[in-house]
Amino acid sequence: MPTTTLRIPTPDGLADAFAAFPDRGERHPAVLMYPDGFGIRPVLREMASQLAGHGYYVLVPNVFYRHGPTPVIELPEYIGEEARPEVMAQVMPMIGAHTTERVLSDAHAYLGFLADRPEVSGGPVAVTGYCIGGLFAMRTATAHPDMVAAVAAFHAPVGVDGPGLFSGLTAQVHLSHAEGDLTPEGLHELNQSLDAAGVDYTSEICPGTVHGFTMSDTDAFNASGLRRHWDRLLPLLGRSLAGR
Repeated sequence: MPTTTLRIPTPDGLADAFAAFPDRGERHPAVLMYPDGFGIRPVLREMASQLAGHGYYVLVPNVFYRHGPTPVIELPEYIGEEARPEVMAQVMPMIGAHTTERVLSDAHAYLGFLADRPEVSGGPVAVTGYCIGGLFAMRTATAHPDMVAAVAAFHAPVGVDGPGLFSGLTAQVHLSHAEGDLTPEGLHELNQSLDAAGVDYTSEICPGTVHGFTMSDTDAFNASGLRRHWDRLLPLLGRSLAGR
């Protein structure tokens, strides 16, 4: 599976990124994959390559490029209970500085970059994201209804922007919540907001999971949760990007 590192021009500089895509000399539908707050690292490269193996050009940007290139912070190979406080102390200020305005400015640059790639087929793209990256994915889809056909967010705080986040959202949506993040009552309230906005969506709590369950290099990892993630994501992309 070919992979490459790239630099994407944005209004605030150059965002480094990782891309994976099939080696068949063809053009492929694009998926913009936002990482969790820990950023681009082996587990994200592996997930991007696995997704690319299903026929997609997958772009994973360093969303915190304003603070430096990948790796923005040094991470242990395994982010367990002992390492997490120190890591989060470095990550949270960057998340706080990454305003909605910055998310949307960068999203415009990422989508424009994908539109110009010779390996990418024309037409709408899909966006997916993990943890805070899932919120960035939803903001991107809402801001670019003409360019984003599908959006998926996993263990993401998609409710923090309020119901307005869903207004004008035309993409097909899948939301997968950690059991430790959202109660059944919270899920019902969130889904009511999606219904009111007329969104075509699926939204569910993944049983027995805690925040970050898709990430195999953390102590939040849940193998069945990751399998369920692929079982939801791949059909969504197949439906929304078929024929692209």
